Amino acid sequence: MEIKARAPGKIILAGEHAVVHGSTAVAASFDLFTLCSLRFHSDSENDDTLNLSLKSVGLEFSWSVGRIRETLSHLGGPFLSTPTSCSTEAVRCIAALVEEQNFPEAKIGLATGVSAFLWLYTSIQGFKPATVVVTSDLPVGAGLGSSAAFCVSLTATLLAYSDSVSLDKNQQGWLAYGDSDLDLLNKWAFEGEKIIHGKPSGLDNTVSTYGNIIKFRSGNLTHIKSNMPLKMLVTNTNVGRNTKALVASVSERTLRHPDAMSSVFNAVDFISKELSSLIESPTPDDLSMTEKEERLQELMEMNQGLLQCMGVSHASIETVLRTTLKYKLPSKLTGAGGGGCVLTLLPALLSGTIVDKVTTELESCGFQCLVAGIGGKGVEICFGESS
Repeated sequence: MEIKARAPGKIILAGEHAVVHGSTAVAASFDLFTLCSLRFHSDSENDDTLNLSLKSVGLEFSWSVGRIRETLSHLGGPFLSTPTSCSTEAVRCIAALVEEQNFPEAKIGLATGVSAFLWLYTSIQGFKPATVVVTSDLPVGAGLGSSAAFCVSLTATLLAYSDSVSLDKNQQGWLAYGDSDLDLLNKWAFEGEKIIHGKPSGLDNTVSTYGNIIKFRSGNLTHIKSNMPLKMLVTNTNVGRNTKALVASVSERTLRHPDAMSSVFNAVDFISKELSSLIESPTPDDLSMTEKEERLQELMEMNQGLLQCMGVSHASIETVLRTTLKYKLPSKLTGAGGGGCVLTLLPALLSGTIVDKVTTELESCGFQCLVAGIGGKGVEICFGESS
C-alpha cells in the first residue's frame, strides 16, 4: 500500500517582525501544498534501501538500511508516541549519512531538510526499506512555510503506518487526522523544523498541521474560524533574503529609536487584532462582504507602511506594491521582507480580467505569481494501492 499526505504552506497576514517584540501576528494556511508519498518495500522486492526523491528540486538520495542502522541504532528509537529532539550526537551521525550522498554545492542549503527526513523517518519507523517521494507547489526559501509543509506531510505519512494514531485505512479520498493525533503530528514536525532552522517559533508547522487561521502572541496560539472566503495573489519576487539578519536589523533600529519603534509595534498589534476580529465576524450579504474586504485591504496597507518603518522592505517589494496599486489593489510583504513574497487581497467581485492584467505585468518584471485560497484545511492523508 502507498500512503500520501499533503500539507499546506503558510502566509502571515499581519504582525511579522513586530511579533518578536511582543505584538500579535495573524498567520493562515493557503491552498498550495507539499505532497509526500511513502511506500515500504516488500520482501519479494529484495531492495534493502531507503530512497528519498525531492522531485521539485531534482534531488535523489539512497542509503542502504544496514548503513543507517550501523550509524544510528545506538541512539535508540523508534520513539513513536514520544517526540524526541535530535541530540548533538544524532545531528553529527546524520550529517555523516547526508555527506556520503555527494550533495550538489548549489543546493547545499537543502541538506538540513534531508537531515530532518532521516531523523523523523528513523525515529518513527526505525530501519525499514522504503521509497519516499516529495513534490511541492511551494517555492523554497520564499517565506511560505515550505520546510514546515515538508516536515508535516512527511510526519503524517510516517505516523499513519504506526500504532500511535487511529486512521481508517479503508476509507477513500483525503482524510483528516483526529485532534489528539494532530497534536502528536505537530510535535514531531516541530522537531524536524528545529533541525532545519535551529530555533523556530513553531508557528509554521502549527499552521500547516491544523490549517485555517491562527493568532499568535508571545508563544500563545489561538485558532480563528474564518467567516469570509479569502483569495490572495501571492507574488514571489525571487529575491532571497537572510531572515536572521533582517530580524537583527529591526532590533538594532529599536535600540536606536525605542519610543518610536514601540509605537510602531503597538500599532501593528492593533492591526492584527482588528484583522482577526474582522475575519471572524459574520458576513450576511455581498455588501458587507465588500465592506469587510475594503477594511482588510486598508489594514494590510497600514501594516505594510509600518513594515517600511521597520526597514524591512526592498526595491522588488516596492515594485510589486506600485504595480498592484495601479489596479487599486493594495499589497503587503509577508514574512521576513527584504525580498521574498508579497500578498495582494483579491476581492470576491474582482473581475478575472484585472487579475490576469496584474499577473501579466508582475511576471514581466521577473516575478512568480500564485493565486490561492486562504485559511483552508490543514494536513490530510490518503491511502491507496501502490502502483
